[in-house]
Amino acid sequence: MITGIAHVNITVHPGTLNDAQEFYGKILGLTPSPVPELQKGTILWFDIGSSGQQIHITEGPTDPEHKRHPCFKLGSQDELETLKKAIHDHHIKGVSSAPMAADKPGEMDSGTQGKEYPKRFFARDYAGNLLEFTL
Repeated sequence: MITGIAHVNITVHPGTLNDAQEFYGKILGLTPSPVPELQKGTILWFDIGSSGQQIHITEGPTDPEHKRHPCFKLGSQDELETLKKAIHDHHIKGVSSAPMAADKPGEMDSGTQGKEYPKRFFARDYAGNLLEFTL
C-alpha cells in the first residue's frame, strides 16, 4: 500500500540549476540534500522539512501552460503570507531565478475559486512550473 510520496520531479530549462538552487533553496527555504555521485551537476534534491519527502529538479522540457503541479503545505496562515510576499517580491525583482508569475499579497489567488479550497496561492517558477502553496 502507498503510504506517502517519496519525491516529485520537476524540470527546468537546461543550464539553469543555479537558478533552481536560488529559488527553491533560498526563496522557498527547502533544504538541499545530497544527490548520488553519478548525478551531480544534473539534478538537485530538496528535502521538504523532516517529512522524508523531496522535490527533485532536473533539466528538461518545460511547459508554462500546463496545470499539473506540486502543492506545498505550510504550517500557519502567517507562514503562508510570509512566503507569498517573498515569492512575489522575488518575481518583481525580475532576476533569472524570479518566478514567471506570482499571486500578489492582499489579492485573491489565481486558482479556481470555491468554498472547498483552503487559504492558498500560486506561482509559476522561472521555468514555468506551476506551484501551489496551502495550509
